[in-house]
Amino acid sequence: MIRRLFPLLALLASLPLSASVLARNCAVAIEGNDRMEFNLRLIRVPADCAQLRVTLKHTGRIEAKVMGHNWVLAETRHHRDLGLAGGRMKLADGYLPHNDARVIAATPVIGGGQSAEVVLPTSRLRKGGDYTFFCSFPGHWNMMKGKLVFE
Repeated sequence: MIRRLFPLLALLASLPLSASVLARNCAVAIEGNDRMEFNLRLIRVPADCAQLRVTLKHTGRIEAKVMGHNWVLAETRHHRDLGLAGGRMKLADGYLPHNDARVIAATPVIGGGQSAEVVLPTSRLRKGGDYTFFCSFPGHWNMMKGKLVFE
């Protein structure tokens, strides 16, 4: 039986592996608190990640309508405009304009003790691109932010 499998194994070993076979799913956990802080300022995503799962946990106690947090990813050049636009939106909108193409990924807004997640296909990112993650709750976007680097 081994003699019959050997040619098949040799053939499989000679085939080039596609990027999708080598790609992996990656995950990061980030926390926001009642002091309007994320516990991370930098997220590095390895180039072999096909997708990134971001889990946001609100470690504070204050409810979403008073001190809600979300995790939003955009190109850095859009960060300020999206933050300002979010200030004109409502909690039900996630403090983001509806279907805005500048938003690469976003979790829902959550309150103290809650968690939310978003899965981001890395095909939406460019290696070496300039990305900022932030909280779009009114007034938070300028303090509660960090960099995402797709390596």
